[in-house]
Amino acid sequence: MSYVGPDFDPPQPRRSRRGPLTVAVAALVPGALAGWLVWQAVGDDSGDGGGSDKAAPQSSSSAPASPTDDSKPSTSPSAPSPSPSTPTASQPAGSGPLKGKVVVIDPGHNPGNFQHAAEINRKVNIGTNWKECDTTGTSTNAGYTEAQFTLDVARRMRAILQQQGATVKFTQDGDRSWGPCVDERAEIGDKAHADAVVSIHADGSAAGNRGFHVILPASVHAGAADTRPIVAPSRDLGERIAGLFVRETGSAPSNYVGDGTGLVVRKDLGGLNLSTVPKVFIECGNMRDSKDAALLTSGAWRQKAARGISEGIVSFLRG
Repeated sequence: MSYVGPDFDPPQPRRSRRGPLTVAVAALVPGALAGWLVWQAVGDDSGDGGGSDKAAPQSSSSAPASPTDDSKPSTSPSAPSPSPSTPTASQPAGSGPLKGKVVVIDPGHNPGNFQHAAEINRKVNIGTNWKECDTTGTSTNAGYTEAQFTLDVARRMRAILQQQGATVKFTQDGDRSWGPCVDERAEIGDKAHADAVVSIHADGSAAGNRGFHVILPASVHAGAADTRPIVAPSRDLGERIAGLFVRETGSAPSNYVGDGTGLVVRKDLGGLNLSTVPKVFIECGNMRDSKDAALLTSGAWRQKAARGISEGIVSFLRG
């Protein structure tokens, strides 16, 4: 996700790390500790994770993704938009430890947004203020778009989570020509009474800014927004995802936001402000940095990312 758009203010200045990686480790819940220790063993403090020759540990919920490792979703914007607030249908797996649980996956942006400037620039109320409906998202310097990335990771996650028995719903699956708007994305999770919602993104920050970060909802009570009931469970969800993302991908926490913890609290995101169920965003890496871009464009790495995020959701739902 680029810092230019409805869900972001201008970028924060790059901050130096406060200390050794153990500072970041201490910021996460004990349940995520194992993931951080694995990263400490295979990665370095530069955040150049994923380049290690060591394979990421396999987990009990690993499953083959439906797309091939190097597949990219279609960018065709020709499909008509479905009726508002109707989540993309998804078949529940039927059995498994997550049977009866509903997970909503929100693939950030839409490949067709760039052809619908008027629609995505329309302002919507996010509780604290008004912002544009959506943005086009960012891309690598070679043109691989955030919208392609988010759909691919989301589809891989769906295969993993359905194998665990979860009912998985999408806010969009490349089946509408633009959007949905950020307020509708939140509404889809709310109406589904989701047990967990994760919004998938990749950042568009400056070259040299590397790593992932998970965005947690701040305590907001304004207009239609009231995140107070979901702040604590969302943090639990986010911390588990952060730790297991490290374990599965070998990637390091962001070196430019979050002070090395991989966690950032925000109150300017419509998708979080308007949620009534536990929800987080994850920025999986920086598309504008060549080293991060090499990871984000790798099908094998995207499978690891999908597995890490999914394992975090499984850990959260199983308690």
